[in-house]
Amino acid sequence: MSEDSRPNLYLVPTPIGNLKDITLRAIEVLKQADVILAEDTRTSGKLLKHLEISRPLQSYHIFNEHKTVEKLVQRMKAGEYFALISDAGTPAISDPGFLLVREVLQAGLDVQCLPGPTAFVPALVNSGLPNDRFVFEGFLPHKKGRKTRIEGLMEEVRTMIFYESTHRIQKTLEQFAEAFGPERQACVSRELTKLHEENARGTLAELIDYYQTHPIKGEIVLVVAGKNPKSD
Repeated sequence: MSEDSRPNLYLVPTPIGNLKDITLRAIEVLKQADVILAEDTRTSGKLLKHLEISRPLQSYHIFNEHKTVEKLVQRMKAGEYFALISDAGTPAISDPGFLLVREVLQAGLDVQCLPGPTAFVPALVNSGLPNDRFVFEGFLPHKKGRKTRIEGLMEEVRTMIFYESTHRIQKTLEQFAEAFGPERQACVSRELTKLHEENARGTLAELIDYYQTHPIKGEIVLVVAGKNPKSD
């Protein structure tokens, strides 16, 4: 990777659990970046230490991105090269990144996203649900707009993918059962790539019953079958 050919901003996916999932190219980019932008410098610091990478770290997260993006673009114009990482997975996928990418591109600079880990792809593939067409919904609104968003998906025929928290998953399953019907097939994946990975498959009703007696911990991806177009 020559100095002249480097993009001004790299988006570098990091492991969602198993540290062996980091790519050789990701390591190379992180070692050569002038500055690494990290969602949480403490979390990323542990990863970089494991990889024996020592580069300047700067905090970049949802609470400071609007304040810092202009200065970062100016520094890129001045010749600095940045790598953006999130706590886990691909930056800008339910994590900060979109705003910076947009502003860098509007400034006429170059952006490149490396391929790598993201939680929803393995969750979709191992769910056993159709994956030729799907829609990624990320996190649902916690309160305002939540009911409207769910109702807007009642006629969706593609497989749907959601991120959810442990303390909200039971409520979400119950709301989905009410909106989509208790017999709709789904899969709850947690702790993907980690030691205690689990993929619970079944109807929404079966998953509701299961988690009433099996407390859930860890990061969660919920995959739900789309509406059967022949059911009308």
